[in-house]
Amino acid sequence: MPSTTTTPSPPPLRPVTGHRGAKGHAPENTIAGLRKAHELGVVWVEFDVKLTSDGVPVLMHDDTLKRTTDGRGDVATKTLSDIRALDAGRWFSPDFAGERVPTLDEAMEFLAKRGMGANVEIKPCPGRDAETGATVARALAARWMGMALPPFVSSFSAEAVAAARDAAPEIPRGLLAEKFPADWRAQLEALGCATFHLDQRRVTDERVRAAREAGFRVLAYTVNEAARARALLDWGIESVFTDYPERIAAR
Repeated sequence: MPSTTTTPSPPPLRPVTGHRGAKGHAPENTIAGLRKAHELGVVWVEFDVKLTSDGVPVLMHDDTLKRTTDGRGDVATKTLSDIRALDAGRWFSPDFAGERVPTLDEAMEFLAKRGMGANVEIKPCPGRDAETGATVARALAARWMGMALPPFVSSFSAEAVAAARDAAPEIPRGLLAEKFPADWRAQLEALGCATFHLDQRRVTDERVRAAREAGFRVLAYTVNEAARARALLDWGIESVFTDYPERIAAR
């Protein structure tokens, strides 16, 4: 097993990261969303990745298809072909009718052509944490580490992050947390994480300072108010994830 002391770090981020592309303006986790982020001047975006039943990484947040497509059922039970047949845009607006669920490779190809960077959130379906973490990390390592802004991964699942570390230790890693765990430093060090992604509703100046002093880069989600973004960035948060990048960029 690779040493847990190996801690690669992402390149410098921007203060604004587009959440699921530009979630406030276009259907989340789609090429349309990534395109809108680019139009808004966003350099870094975040999106979620799950595995189809045949093991292909696709952009999807939920365990089920109902909310963001015209399909039904669990993502984990559908093949790539099944998911590609779905409409992933009409639910947001008729203007996006016909938008498809992209694969990880398609999303990364789009970003690479535009000089954009990606925080790929590993969002495993139940029971597929290690499989998803390893698959996503290997896919990124095989094709996308040569980008101008190489990608990095993150997850709420420590098991997924550990699997990513073991499968492709050169991929930078981050851990997401809804609450500030008492053993946060031990977790981050064991997983070889460079970044710590925190719920902006629970973060404090003291916690940001503690994490930074321990050598970790801190990010915050999801921030849609300019005043809150200003406070977080003043505390030393490196980047905020937002549905409305133009609101924060104009601060």
